[in-house]
Amino acid sequence: MTRYVALLRGINVGGRTAVSMAELRAVFADLDLGSVQTYLRSGNVVFEAPAGDRERLRAEIERAVADRFAGGFGVLLRTAPELRAVLASNPFADRQVDPTKLLVAFLSADRTGRADRLAPPPGETGQLSLAGREVYLHLPDGAARTKLTTAFVEKRLGVTATARNWRSVLALRELASRRTPASLSGGATGVQAGTAGT
Repeated sequence: MTRYVALLRGINVGGRTAVSMAELRAVFADLDLGSVQTYLRSGNVVFEAPAGDRERLRAEIERAVADRFAGGFGVLLRTAPELRAVLASNPFADRQVDPTKLLVAFLSADRTGRADRLAPPPGETGQLSLAGREVYLHLPDGAARTKLTTAFVEKRLGVTATARNWRSVLALRELASRRTPASLSGGATGVQAGTAGT
């Protein structure tokens, strides 16, 4: 079995796309995916699936989510080893102690060699670094004041993208590395394990 993190784009943003995490877990359970957990309310699902066609799995999840919630949400998949590599490769990790000012934009396709398309607009204090299927962002003035948004990355690179702050990426790495979901609890971490109704 392979342990994945599904990163959904646009879940519970601005009050326009309210999605219950219990319902979201039910979608994954209905696809016979195992050990389903959610983290926070922003569309982070950790689960297990048999080894196989990854793109087919991603497309099946995307269709099932769209059917259940009557709307399209992009779905990106990363494995536990891939998340560990993401953490190890952040060029800004030693520059910022506030994890809300470090973000990772996960991309739907590899954009190696296209870093020139991500030149920040004049006056922007934030920085970006492209590494394959991820863009690392250092936003010293905070995410609310930057022009380096997910929409900026998507437009410049021609991909679907969804961003998570550094604290969330760390938490998802930990969840994806665990093999005993039943031992997880809710509380401060925002982790919810199980299927519908839990």
